Amino acid sequence: MAQPTRHAPSGTPTNVTQKTKGGIGESTLRPDGTLKVTGEFAYSSDMWHEDMLWGQTLRSPVAHAEIESIDISEALAVPGVYSVLTYADLPTETKNYGLEIQDTPVLADGRVRHHGEPIALVAADHPETARRAAAKIKIDFKELPLVTDEATALAEDAVLIHPDRNDHHAGHVPHQNIVHRQPIIRGDAAEAAKKADVIVTGEYTFGMQDQAFLGPESGLAVPGEDGGVDLYVATQWLHSDLRQIAPVLGLPEEKVRMTLSGVGGAFGGREDISMQIHACLLALATNKPVKMVYNRFESFFGHVHRHPAKLRYEHGATKDGKITHMKCRIVLDGGAYASASPAVVGNASSLSVGPYVVDNVDIEAIALYTNNPPCGAMRGFGAVQACFAYEAQMDKLAEKLGMDPVEFRQLNAMEQGTIMPTGQVVDSPAPVAELLRRVKARPLPPERQWETAGQAADLRALPGGLSNTTHGEGVVRGVGYAVGIKNVGFSEGFDDYSTARVRLEVIGGEPVAMVHTAMAEVGQGGVTVHAQIARTELGVTQVTIHPADTQVGSAGSTSASRQTYMTGGAVKNTCEAVREALLEMGRRKNGSYHPAWAHAELLLEGGKIVTDGGEVLADIADVLGDEAIDLELEFRHRPTVPFDLVTGQGDGHVQYTFAAHRAVVEVDTDLGLVKVVELATAQDVGKALNMLSVVGQIQGGTTQGLGVAVMEEIIVDPKTAKVRNPSFTDYLIPTILDTPTIPVDVLELADPNAPYGLRGLGEAPTLSSTPAVLAAIRQATGLELNKTPIRPEALTGTL
Repeated sequence: MAQPTRHAPSGTPTNVTQKTKGGIGESTLRPDGTLKVTGEFAYSSDMWHEDMLWGQTLRSPVAHAEIESIDISEALAVPGVYSVLTYADLPTETKNYGLEIQDTPVLADGRVRHHGEPIALVAADHPETARRAAAKIKIDFKELPLVTDEATALAEDAVLIHPDRNDHHAGHVPHQNIVHRQPIIRGDAAEAAKKADVIVTGEYTFGMQDQAFLGPESGLAVPGEDGGVDLYVATQWLHSDLRQIAPVLGLPEEKVRMTLSGVGGAFGGREDISMQIHACLLALATNKPVKMVYNRFESFFGHVHRHPAKLRYEHGATKDGKITHMKCRIVLDGGAYASASPAVVGNASSLSVGPYVVDNVDIEAIALYTNNPPCGAMRGFGAVQACFAYEAQMDKLAEKLGMDPVEFRQLNAMEQGTIMPTGQVVDSPAPVAELLRRVKARPLPPERQWETAGQAADLRALPGGLSNTTHGEGVVRGVGYAVGIKNVGFSEGFDDYSTARVRLEVIGGEPVAMVHTAMAEVGQGGVTVHAQIARTELGVTQVTIHPADTQVGSAGSTSASRQTYMTGGAVKNTCEAVREALLEMGRRKNGSYHPAWAHAELLLEGGKIVTDGGEVLADIADVLGDEAIDLELEFRHRPTVPFDLVTGQGDGHVQYTFAAHRAVVEVDTDLGLVKVVELATAQDVGKALNMLSVVGQIQGGTTQGLGVAVMEEIIVDPKTAKVRNPSFTDYLIPTILDTPTIPVDVLELADPNAPYGLRGLGEAPTLSSTPAVLAAIRQATGLELNKTPIRPEALTGTL
């Protein structure tokens, strides 16, 4: 991997002194890395119990219908079947669950609202037996009219997806098929439009993207002797799952013991419940362990997806290039159930202006209830869709003004001190113009790289690749730029906190730290960083990471680019408290032997207690002796507030993060094929705690943005609301041959409000990579291209 360019201006605070090997700032290797690349890592789908049964879900073949009858008799008669459960068998009055709005039935309650909705469960002694038995369940449906888009959802006589809803958003939405609505009004957009010398408008369509994690939903539920259940599962948020599972089972939370199993990717798709409740219900019904593993087809129905969106924008600017105003309406399709739609609406609206100074805005964002597949959290979370649209608008404005697109963006770029459309002041570095400068200044890759003197063309460097569709005729290069803004952490007044337990003791004559959190390690590298923090703060080299479970306080979700900030902050704070307890123990035991115990600033370095001048006072192991220090503390970021429901004003976000991209593409304009040659990126990360992980996150996020630009989309039939392509044969994701060179330029401008000055980074590169690729294709072809993904027929005019 090419080394990233790294920039930390003189005087930038990092709050880190590093003298213990393997601490903050080093690119220490992941403890799970070798096991994963050699195939030895145990994922949740690998779990096994000696006498376990296999669970299977029967899902609806139609998108909207009443269930008139269910006959399970033939399924129960299949040899090897232990249990068949339907809605009627649920053990308590709590039959729904949900992240914020509890509107999702555990099993269909007489009505199915989307294709693939769970209706019945089967437990059997073999997975094939369970599948055959599920297929024998007979259901009579009475199909109902479909709600599939804004027109059918908001018509006066529209079928209501949830006619009896009573959630806290129901009272302020203008139609009951709107999950949530968030306007943002600042200044006077209508008056400012009169002063604009140019006005551009655009209507944009963003397709439904799947998280496409490689490890399918899976878990193992084991009934306990106390009437409870132990659940081993791949998830993003153990305690949120616990909060939703326990009431359905009729158990106190302490009797639902959850442990994180190996997670094969997430990207938001594991934030909602999938098979967790189902496996527990079957385990308790049969009094046997039950394993459930979705195949790839079922996985497409087993988790939420990224909201598809329709976005309508208007921007104005003066002839000297200053943006006068922005108006937009964002319509997100939330599908049949709410999931994270309210928060996605909040992000889409509050970040819809982009990283620009715009004093006059009129913004509205809504999420709809429809009969399409449920949509919720995915990397970028509302900001991705908005970035696609506002960056296309920036290019339109620049073209109409005759300005360079990068210089136009720089002229209007926000900076520290800028006031957001919500009235919130950006109070930490916002190097938007500098990020753009860096990606533009990078040398362009050579043209026509497939040509080598005296040799046949290298097909891998051509649009169409090894399919041998072109040898370079009709291939045109394009270059495009984009920059985006993303919030970090949970927003709008949510009580966002993380918990860490740290134990320091002597084992085998050495001081050893044990870090215990409920953080879901989904591939982001938190287990690596937590050990680095413990080494830095406690001066020890031996650190053990306890498996994540619910026997420790919540760590919140592994989402919203928050875990290093929040759970990393919790580990840091708890380690600091352990350090102070250790120093107090040392003062108590050894204080009379050296005045520095009372007066000097003491540090922990290399297994020793030292003064700030480097004098060694004691070994940590000697101070501890047979004692242990064991503390568990919570960490909270500064408070936020909900956005006003009329004006959208309020300090709703904790932190902002920024990334810019330059895309270089080569397009075969005859065949409509695109080769992305390079996706250069620059991002401010505040402080790189582990540069190897930082670069991996940026390149991974960039690649997901590339995917939705040119290939990724879940196709839903508008006539039936059924998913047409639930497989990796028909839902395409970038392979190594599709992924271009991704040079990374890392800035480290510390946020004084964050642990170590760090900035959440995992989502920002997913925003701007998509519009950068689209901008490059537009430049190459001259086409407007207002929809993702770009398909060949859109480039050849053969739609």
